[in-house]
Amino acid sequence: MEERRHLERRHLIYYMRIFDRETDLAIGRLCDLTPEGIMLISETPIETEKTFNLRLVLPEQLWGIEEYTFEAESVWCKPDVIPEFYNTGFKLLDDSEQNKSIFERLIHEFEYQE
Repeated sequence: MEERRHLERRHLIYYMRIFDRETDLAIGRLCDLTPEGIMLISETPIETEKTFNLRLVLPEQLWGIEEYTFEAESVWCKPDVIPEFYNTGFKLLDDSEQNKSIFERLIHEFEYQE
């Protein structure tokens, strides 16, 4: 598969829970992100080429919010190195400056510092 990511992935210190807003079911945990996309880890494979309405639950209240909602398209899904899990890449569909700013702030607050 050709690498199409333009920005470096940022790994996080928290694996924040992500819910499908239509079913209100947890679909995975956020592993890493860029202002353009995210990667989730989940216990089941996630359908690709599908648009999801997602809800990200923050580990603490930030900027007056406890969760953030957004739309993303699942681009790929593959088994994780741990056989019981799957990794799924999503492209963020709202490329507004406000949305990018939120994800940049999440990176700033929760990025794993080596």
